[in-house]
Amino acid sequence: MFTPADSISRTPLVAVYGTLKRGQRNHYWLKSADFLGSDRLTSATLYDLGPFPGAKPEPSRGVEVEVFRVDANLLTELDRLEDFRPRQPHAGLYHRAIHATSFGPAWLYLYNPEVAGCVSIRQGGWRH
Repeated sequence: MFTPADSISRTPLVAVYGTLKRGQRNHYWLKSADFLGSDRLTSATLYDLGPFPGAKPEPSRGVEVEVFRVDANLLTELDRLEDFRPRQPHAGLYHRAIHATSFGPAWLYLYNPEVAGCVSIRQGGWRH
C-alpha cells in the first residue's frame, strides 16, 4: 500500500464504493473521468454510515468498487469532497491509499473516524 505522498503520476486511477458510483448522488463529480470497470477488493471492508459508506483497510470477502481514470485536477476536487487533507491525512474525514485492482493500482478513500456500532459490509456493496 502506498501513501498519499505518492503523486498522481504514480496512479491516475480511483476506486469508488459509495455515493461516487454510477447511479449514486455524487457520481456527477466523475463525469469527466473514464470508467474502466467494476472490481472486488479483498483489502477493504465497508461500513454503512447511513447516508454514505466508509472503507477501512481490513480484509473482506470482496467489496464492490468501480474504477475510474482521473487527472490531477479531478483528484484534487475529490480530495475536497472527501475532506482529505494531504498535509494531515488522518485529520480529515477520509485519507487515501493505493490498493490493487484488476485495472492496476488505484486510490481508495479510507474513513478516518471510528466505526464501532456500524454495520460492516465484508462482501458485496453499499446500497442506498
